[in-house]
Amino acid sequence: MMGRFILAIALVLSPISVTAQDQQTLADIRQELTVLFVEVQRLRRELSTTSGPTTSVTGTSVLDRMATIESEMQRLTSKTEELEFRINRIVEDGTNRIGDLEFRLVELEGGDVSKLGEVSTLGGAGQTSTPAPAPVQSPETTQLAVAEETDFKRAQDALTAGDFQTAAERFAAFNQTYPGGPLAAGADFGRGEALEGMGDVREAARAYLSSFSLDPNGPVAPEALFRVGRSLATMGQSEDACVTLKEVGARFPQSPSAQAANAQLSALGCN
Repeated sequence: MMGRFILAIALVLSPISVTAQDQQTLADIRQELTVLFVEVQRLRRELSTTSGPTTSVTGTSVLDRMATIESEMQRLTSKTEELEFRINRIVEDGTNRIGDLEFRLVELEGGDVSKLGEVSTLGGAGQTSTPAPAPVQSPETTQLAVAEETDFKRAQDALTAGDFQTAAERFAAFNQTYPGGPLAAGADFGRGEALEGMGDVREAARAYLSSFSLDPNGPVAPEALFRVGRSLATMGQSEDACVTLKEVGARFPQSPSAQAANAQLSALGCN
């Protein structure tokens, strides 16, 4: 539900046209994923027995019984090699398909396909089940955290000083340097404030929406969502503004932002 709401607001802020070819491409990817799932299920069935053992060692002498055992071992070895070849072929084909799907998805999302790494082998071939060791807080990690806080404070200081251009640039650079970090939502919110101070309401709304999307239950989420609604109202998107502002009260009824959203709803005459 939340994903659909965010997508709807994003479409309002940045209209995009979905062509039939894009829909077909996504349908193709879904179909190929289904095929891969079926192949994996077939592999799992290879591990299940279908009946009791049928091998019977017969013979009146030791040599006869040894000959029967040798013949049965040859048959089972041949069958094992056949199944191994078949499974390896499925693994290779599945791995190639996953790589192709990953490439196409990155293309659809506008990412950099040159940064794709090697695709993991289907089924985790060649990997062990040994659990990974717990991460250790190294000096480099500590230094990175200090640098992250320092860069965020520099951007915040520029915003407090009213240097909106510098603040917007620093917050944007911050999220490029520390993508997905604990301060990412706050950085997008700060960038939104800076852009709003520069009079760029549309880009500010996108920054606020990005902040809310990164951490929809975080400390700045209520105010970020409120500012998305307020920005939509400023841009003349009254209907979408009403929907967004109502979401603030529905999601964060006890927050100060909900009270501000209710006042804005009354001012807009929302039903």
